[in-house]
Amino acid sequence: MTDNVALKIVQRIATELNVQPRQVAAAVQLLDEGSTVPFIARYRKEVTGNLDDTQLRLLEERLLYLRELEDRRAAILQSIDEQGKLTDELRTAILAADAKQTLEDLYLPYKPKRRTRAQIAREAGLQPLADALLADPTREPQVQAARFVDADKGIANLKAALDGARDILSEQFGETAELLGRLRDYLWNQGVVISTVVEGKEKEEGEKFRDYYDYAETIKTVPSHRALALFRGRNAGVLFVKLGLGEELDAQVPHPGEAMIARHFGIANQGRPADKWLGDVCRWCWRVKVQPHLENDLLNQLRERAEHEAINVFARNLKDLLLAAPAGPRAVIGLDPGLRTGVKVAVVDRTGKLLATDTIYPHEPRRDWDGSLARLARLAQATQAELISIGNGTASRETDKLASELIARHPELKLQKIVVSEAGASVYSASELAAKEFPELDVSLRGAVSIARRLQDPLAELVKIEPKAIGVGQYQHDVNQRELARTLDAVVEDCVNAVGVDANTASIALLARVSGLNATLARNIVDYRDTNGPFPSREHLKKVPRLGDKTFEQAAGFLRINHGENPLDRSAVHPEAYPVVERILAKINKSVSDVMGNRDVLSKLSAAEFVDERFGLPTVRDILGELEKPGRDPRPEFKTATFREGVETLADLSPGMILEGVVTNVAAFGAFIDIGVHQDGLVHVSAMSTKFVKDPHEVVKAGQVVTVKVLEVDLKRQRISLTMRLSDDATAGGAGAGSAAARDRDTGGRGGQGRGGRSRETEPQGAMAAAFAKLKLR
Repeated sequence: MTDNVALKIVQRIATELNVQPRQVAAAVQLLDEGSTVPFIARYRKEVTGNLDDTQLRLLEERLLYLRELEDRRAAILQSIDEQGKLTDELRTAILAADAKQTLEDLYLPYKPKRRTRAQIAREAGLQPLADALLADPTREPQVQAARFVDADKGIANLKAALDGARDILSEQFGETAELLGRLRDYLWNQGVVISTVVEGKEKEEGEKFRDYYDYAETIKTVPSHRALALFRGRNAGVLFVKLGLGEELDAQVPHPGEAMIARHFGIANQGRPADKWLGDVCRWCWRVKVQPHLENDLLNQLRERAEHEAINVFARNLKDLLLAAPAGPRAVIGLDPGLRTGVKVAVVDRTGKLLATDTIYPHEPRRDWDGSLARLARLAQATQAELISIGNGTASRETDKLASELIARHPELKLQKIVVSEAGASVYSASELAAKEFPELDVSLRGAVSIARRLQDPLAELVKIEPKAIGVGQYQHDVNQRELARTLDAVVEDCVNAVGVDANTASIALLARVSGLNATLARNIVDYRDTNGPFPSREHLKKVPRLGDKTFEQAAGFLRINHGENPLDRSAVHPEAYPVVERILAKINKSVSDVMGNRDVLSKLSAAEFVDERFGLPTVRDILGELEKPGRDPRPEFKTATFREGVETLADLSPGMILEGVVTNVAAFGAFIDIGVHQDGLVHVSAMSTKFVKDPHEVVKAGQVVTVKVLEVDLKRQRISLTMRLSDDATAGGAGAGSAAARDRDTGGRGGQGRGGRSRETEPQGAMAAAFAKLKLR
């Protein structure tokens, strides 16, 4: 890639991010040198002009796209040049194209393809006939065509000659980049997505896609969750989805698309001999060539946009879940609920080490309630457990009731219970990582261990699971899996490095997510500490095989050495900046132990005094902040939700009830709340606040404890509509926010919902009869 092209990319990204080109150029250089986004955002603020992690992630994404765009541009120029068809005008147009779609439109006439009807017509010598009729409509088509009838060339009669000329012009019209761009913009702004049920599928599919059996909405306003529901229905063979202008046009009135083609080429019905024939060519071009091509393009554009938004929703939810409040170093009893197969029990100590396992059968069919309580009490006493972590799957509420009775019968144990999301626990249980960690442990019991540990430290445990298996996404199995994995991996990386990692206790899975490290280096770190004991300092990390200077630079600031030789090693101050701390200590004549955590001393210092050529004001301020609160955890304080006693199933709910719950998933249209009845309720975005809410993430996040009121309960469809506006009238809400929630609910969209069988009722939709009545939509 030439310097000019690289400069062009930098300038474009700078404009999009509204920052200086030098900031982008510096960030691009650091990325190309192998620096990670967390490292750049934290330790290279002076170099990038203080670009934050969000800006850097967007920069990284746009850099990838624009470099792919430039590679494609070069390939297209080379291909056309090799064909000997690259004119100065075409080269200029290709160099000016700022999107992949524009490039492909320009390349379309020159793209190698199978022999078309137009190519066959040209080979038969019909190009002059097509050119003549387009250039001079006063010519009589039949007369002109007579000169080209030649059976030896496959032109048997006048119709064959004129059809061949039509095919030539249709291809020419339909491959004109400027015209395609205008038609595409017109359809995007005016087009209507229409879906109908495939005949005979209504009964077969039942309620699942009912809301889309007769649906219409302008393409540019279709929200992500509805678009993905439409495509899922189409892929399932239940829905027929098309793009049009929402009309049944009069056969006498040219379609707007035909009219735009005609205008572009100066074709008009002025009563001349060839005018009608040329109008038919425009109609043929639109209906046979352009309209199907653009419909496919724009529906793909809708799908890509919807996937991008769905991936972003998943990413935000995953971040919230990973950064959920940890219970901390406390012994935990993990309960993986079940009925016939029993409740799996695992107890871990304050460091997460497995102490004991068991299986109890308090529920049907054995109903060994008292025996189960006795065994749990003995385990709690023997292990000095403080918390009970209960998975939210099948039999969760029944098991929660068991834990409540255990606490009531044995107050001396001082136990607390918390229901946690068990999403992904089964994935972890069967993973290679779990098999290596617990080779002798039954797969079913490994899930209980995970449930216990994710209460202690959600981040440390959830990094062991493939991000998309955690199940806080929208239609995650329907989106681009490569893009999903790339985005979610970036989220995990950002979260791990934001919190920091204890190099002497972290698992391989957690270490592998640290800036600059990978699975191999993580394994080497663990092997080294297993052989040589805990690392006494960050500097000792350099002794790990294959951990070189560049890797140390990227990783050291995010790795913590608690209780080591140097107190700074437990902070986020990078070792490269230790000389700055030494200057600070020399200035105030104190030791590092005296300074760390001493706000009174640090508040009197001016960061500007310690700036030098390498470390600017942003870094010095960060250093002082870390000295004040060394190794601070950005995660919130640990809190728990309390489910109401006696409310365990949908049948126990009634409109007007006020309940406490936990946000399990945030979608574009609202948030799903676990209120303890095995089926999450939905707070529609319109019922989240008395103020307008554009994005539900502005109000709630996954793992948050909230108070809600029940608006509606639909037992047949297993749906619960909730509101966070506690003053809402439940009856009135049923016609407002509740009905909106019913329309927009997202089934299947959650993908990996854990093992609790939590369904997300059917695909969303909104009626648009009023808006499209005048368009005569059926």
